[in-house]
Amino acid sequence: MQLIRPATTEGLEYAKTMPGITAPFGYFDPLGLTPESKADVLLWRESEIIHGRVSMMAAAGFLVQENFHPIFPGIGGPAAMQLDLVPAPYICFLLLLPIFMTETTRARKGWLEPDYSSQAASDATVRTLREDYTPGDLDFDPLGMKPKDAAGLLQMQNKEINNGRLAMLAVAGMVGQELETGLGLFGAYPA
Repeated sequence: MQLIRPATTEGLEYAKTMPGITAPFGYFDPLGLTPESKADVLLWRESEIIHGRVSMMAAAGFLVQENFHPIFPGIGGPAAMQLDLVPAPYICFLLLLPIFMTETTRARKGWLEPDYSSQAASDATVRTLREDYTPGDLDFDPLGMKPKDAAGLLQMQNKEINNGRLAMLAVAGMVGQELETGLGLFGAYPA
């Protein structure tokens, strides 16, 4: 098993041209985890963008939910533990159904239909992005905020990716703190 990859691969060279490479770090991959193929780099970017978006919503949710939760006013305590207190039927309809619908829409927009025609369907036939699909671009812009020029779009993509990365770390810290202390983010249970 080779521990050190060659200095350049198709995936590495492509990754260096994508949005998200900003100062002060520039291209940052100290462990050399960048996939060797362009297709895998695109899959990782899709995952990074979606997880970043979810984490940005989660970070905002943690800050708000511990002090303001009108849908379930009887449920309190640390936000990381509140989902355990919600009755199961509500979880299905208020949480799981919208997530299922959103993920189905995203899969139809960005992913090729899996090919199960052969007994030994390879991993590549199950997880392949469409060639005309840009990771994270779901054509959802109801407020018309997407810049029309390339420089403005790159700037917005950099902001989204970097804020998503920060949010992923922030949510991990919030959850870790609440699980360790058993208290809310601000040190006490909400009233």
